[in-house]
Amino acid sequence: MALDIVQRASPNFGPRRDGLHPHLIVLHYTAMENAEAALERLCDPDAEVSAHYLIAGDGTVYQMVPEDQRAWHAGAGEWAGQEDINSRSIGIELDNRGDHPFSEPLMRSLEALLRQIMARSSIAAEGIIGHSDMAPGRKGDPGPHFDWARLARQGLAAAAGDDTGPDDPDPDSFRHLAVAAGYTADVDDETLLTAVRLRFRPFASGPLCAADLTALPRQG
Repeated sequence: MALDIVQRASPNFGPRRDGLHPHLIVLHYTAMENAEAALERLCDPDAEVSAHYLIAGDGTVYQMVPEDQRAWHAGAGEWAGQEDINSRSIGIELDNRGDHPFSEPLMRSLEALLRQIMARSSIAAEGIIGHSDMAPGRKGDPGPHFDWARLARQGLAAAAGDDTGPDDPDPDSFRHLAVAAGYTADVDDETLLTAVRLRFRPFASGPLCAADLTALPRQG
């Protein structure tokens, strides 16, 4: 799928720190009424937020910050033991309030954009994460309505586990598996469980169970 990318420059960016290059792509939802409202905020110097791209509900892709620059999208957080996610990532905002499914044109454009960015920067599927993954408890986007399984089937995100491995719902075992999958932020057990479920079991509820352990990707 060819993408026509509309340039909409934001002033809210700077150089990547310490010579870092992107090896992550962080997905967000805008939580705003429409893409134009999100663009105005992401390009407002007083807001001090931005992202590299925004994808509208009709599939239009806007680029606000060059990929070699550090956009201000991730904020405080950690993934796989690393902080300053802004310097290590490319941020993509998705036109969605968080309370409804993502449109088909948006998803098709996202898939095409991910393929291009992953190829340019040699980013692995495991490097495609949500805001909620790297900032558990602080952020919940792209939220429970985002179709991570659809991306995983195309090699555009890590797939959930295959229902093998430990089946004892023990918090220590769960945390061990979650840390191995990248969830290294210092949060309590309940917050960690919420973050993992948002990604791999989005409509699950109740206490920790065996399915929460088996849903996590197995490393190696």
